[in-house]
This record gives sequence, C-alpha cells and structure tokens, in this order.
Amino acid sequence: MIKRADFTLRNANNLLRTGLLCSLIFLYACNGKKPTPERIDPVKELKTEIKDQLARIEEGESLDDSTRLLAPGETKKFYGANRYEGVWAIGDSLTPLSDSIVYLIRNARKNGLFPETYHLKSLERFHSRWMGDTLRTSIRNNFKELARREILLTDAFLTICRHVQYGHISIDSLKDSKTYDPEAYTTALRKVLSQISPDSVLASLEPANPGYRNLKAALPAFLARANFSRTYTYVEYPFRDSMSFIQSLIQRLKEERYLDTSIVNLDTAQLASALKKVQSARRLKVDGKYGPQLIGSLNNNDSEMFFKAAINLDRYRVQPDTLSDRYLLVNLPAFELQVIDQDTLVLESRVIVGKPKTPTPLLNSQMNQLIVFPTWTIPASIIADEILPAIKRDPGYLSRKGYNLYDHSGNEVDPYSVNWSKYKKGIPYKIVQGEGLGNALGIMKFNFPNEHSVYLHDTNQRSLFRNENRSLSHGCVRVQNWEGLYQYVLLLDSIKAAENTGPFTSVDSIHRWLKGEKKKRVIPLKNQLPIYFRYYTAAGKEGKLEVYNDVYGYDGIYRERIMRSIR
Repeated sequence: MIKRADFTLRNANNLLRTGLLCSLIFLYACNGKKPTPERIDPVKELKTEIKDQLARIEEGESLDDSTRLLAPGETKKFYGANRYEGVWAIGDSLTPLSDSIVYLIRNARKNGLFPETYHLKSLERFHSRWMGDTLRTSIRNNFKELARREILLTDAFLTICRHVQYGHISIDSLKDSKTYDPEAYTTALRKVLSQISPDSVLASLEPANPGYRNLKAALPAFLARANFSRTYTYVEYPFRDSMSFIQSLIQRLKEERYLDTSIVNLDTAQLASALKKVQSARRLKVDGKYGPQLIGSLNNNDSEMFFKAAINLDRYRVQPDTLSDRYLLVNLPAFELQVIDQDTLVLESRVIVGKPKTPTPLLNSQMNQLIVFPTWTIPASIIADEILPAIKRDPGYLSRKGYNLYDHSGNEVDPYSVNWSKYKKGIPYKIVQGEGLGNALGIMKFNFPNEHSVYLHDTNQRSLFRNENRSLSHGCVRVQNWEGLYQYVLLLDSIKAAENTGPFTSVDSIHRWLKGEKKKRVIPLKNQLPIYFRYYTAAGKEGKLEVYNDVYGYDGIYRERIMRSIR
C-alpha cells in the first residue's frame, strides 16, 4: 500500500510540473517573446500567383495541362504595367465587373464570334466550383485558381478586341501590319475597368461599313430562335478534293437518315436515290444530282447560317471599306445589284455573274461611260474555249451568230478563206458581234476602267434572270433592271451639268435612240458613279439574316481560320 501511495504522489508531482510548464509557455507567448504565425494577405497572395503564372507562360508553358493563352504577350504586358495586381478579383473576392466579361464571352455570338474560343469551359468550371463553395474556403484560399481565372479573363477580352477589329487572324500574321496596334486593346480594357460599357468599347473597334452594321444587327433575332444543340457535317462546294467532298456528302446524308448509317460501300445508284429524297423533301428539282442548290440546302441549318454570318463579318473586318456617299454595289453570291445614295437604297436589280470557271472579279472602279446598242469584241479566252472549236466544225457558225471576222488592220475577213486547222488556241483575228437587238450585250452597256475587261450590261437572254442560280456568264455582270440604272446615272449627270451649266445627255434622248435606228452611241459621264464588286455569302436585310451559296468557294479560307481559333 505504501508503494502505491508513493507512485501516485510522484505522478501528481509530474502533472503539476507539466501544467506549470504549459502555463509558462502560454505566458511567454502572450508576452510577445514568441510571435504568432503571420496572417495571409489575400491581395499580396493573388499578386504573387499572377506574376508566377505569367512567368511560366513566358517560358512556353500553358496555364495548366491544356489551356494556352491567345494573347500571351499582350496579357503579360498589361499585368506588368499593372504591377501584377488583380483587376477581376480583389484578393479573394471577385469583382462584379468580372461577371460582365464572363457574360460577354457567353454571348460572343452577338458579335459574330464563338464563345468556346475564349476559355469559356475553364471559366464555367471555376464558376461552378465557386458557387458550390458556399463558405468560400477551398476556392477563396486557392489563389492559384483565382489567378488563373484572372489571367484567362484578361486574355479573353484582349483577344475579343482583336477579333472584333481584324477577324480571326493570328497575332503573328498581324505583327507586320502598319495598322495593327495592340495598345488599342489595352486601352479598351482600361476603359471597361473604368466602368465604360464593354459593348460600346468593342463598337469603337468595329468597321463602319453599313453592310457590317446590317449583318450584325440581324444576329439578335436569329440567335433568339436558333438551335445549336445539333451540329451537321459541312459540305464544301465547289469542292477542292472530290474524294473528301463525297465522304462529307455521304456523312451529311446519313445524319438526316437519307442514307442508312450502316452502309459502308455506297454505289452511284444508292447515292442518286438518296439525293432524290433530299430534293423531293426540300422542293428542289428532283434529278439525283448534286449541285449548288442541293448542297446549299443541306448546309442551310442554324449552325451553318451562323458560321456564314461569322465568316462575312470577318470579311468586312479584314477589308473595312470606306464607301462613298453614293455607290453601286454588286454582291456576287447574292446575284444582286444595289445603288445606295446617302445610306438609302434607291435601286436594286437581279444580276447574272460569272460561272465558277470564269468568276467575276472583285474590284473597285467608277462608271465613266454608257453605250447604247454596243458591239461586242469577243475576249480571246472565249474564242479559244468555245468559238474556235465551233468554227473548225463549220466556218458558217460566225455568220449564224452575227459575228464578223477582222484582221489586225481592221479589214473584214471571209471565215471560209482561213485554214482553221492550224490554230490550236489563239487566232490572229478579232471576232466582233455588231450592234442590234441580237447582240449578247443587249441594248445598254455600262463601262468602267478595270484590268479584267469586265463591265455591266443588258443581255439578249433575259429569261435567265428567272433562274435561282445565276452564276452563268463569262465574267461580266448582266443587269436585269438596266433601264432603271441608266436613268439614275443620267439623272446624276443632269445634276452635275446644272451645277456647272454644261451639256448632258437626257433620258429623253436615250428613249428616242432606243426607238429609232439601232446604232451604237457612246455617252461619257461627268458624274462618275463609284462601283464595288464584293463577295458576301451572308447579309442582314430588314433585321433578318440571309445566306447565299458560296458560288466560287471563297468561304474556305475564312472557315479554316475560324476553325483553328475554335480548336
């Protein structure tokens, strides 16, 4: 019993000494002799993390395993000038303005852009975790995530600015451009940070072209009803690779069950049968053959319509025209001519443009001359491709078509006196169709200087204007409303003449000439009308989005550029 009592006493003494030691340690700490751990400064932590992550990016690394910045140099330069302080987060708190940028990205389609280009998935994942962390502990204290979001938002906004101004062109392609100024995007960002609306800031970078404004204005109504939940294979036409074209066409037919998805080896008869089903369902000519109308119909879904809008907004951005107050515009894919006077449409007409093999060129010029009852000197290319083979079969072909043959001195030559067999491509003669109602140029020709030797004119095949596909000429543009056009042009000349008290040709004079002798007359114009030939496969008309077939296959380069950006 004594031994047990001694043990208990020794334990009690030990506990007493231990308690006293703890008390001494506590008092020592409270007296300031041993400092407490330093409190975390959220602003400083975020700043350090931003700087560290941007330093790694400069060495060629991505923010994580998959995300790379779209404007790394501009983003790093911005934060360097800002002493690496956060602008979308203050310490561990997000600013309300940062939500505006996320909203801008989510709704990038209203600017003709694709939300997924601008880190949307990464930003949405952050948002989901942030909203799920109701106590704001795991994300709030994870400054690596906050800094990552900070950098992605800035990179996204700077890139949207660049895309709105120049389209989806890579930075490397822009660096040598004299007009490219990355400082403009940093300035735009600072304006937004000073509470100026992001929409108004972006608008200041956009082209002023009325076509651009109209196309962009048509997007809200289209997007309100569009369904992007299902995507379809795009079928390129005209195609560059026949094998790739057939493969994409078959895949597209399978997507809407015009072909059984289990079919592997498809024969010509099966493909024709499937095409007939498409044509019948879409009220097209049922012939089992593919062409611009059928392919255009297959591509005419909401996803592709928006893609065309994006492509054409980029067209305006790449070459932002400063148009005259008064001008004539031919949009080749729309087969349409418009005359605009002080932003008002004063005249429009259907037109026939060049075939894909002989496309009408894109150009700027000024109408300087009218010709009543023109003659037609046939271009060498048409002679080689079409007329020479016909003459070889029968020299009488020329007289039946109303063509005359002339040598280099202007002397008329009898076609039966020429040994046509020795000519393979060109001939040392001019072939001219005389004036009159049967002339291929019709009654009126509208001249303007250009290196392509093309012009606007009437035609003696006016029934072709009823065709939906009017890509039919050798390159010149045939005008259905040629009468309205010459009357407008002469009205302008009369105004100019009145200002200068000079002579002019009146509309009444033209009327008399048209009713009288079918003789060629040349009318020089004092008030020259600016002319633009352009290629837009999408347009905004009265607030609605309209799309047209890519008749010459020019959309491909823009599509590839945008696809690289989306990836």
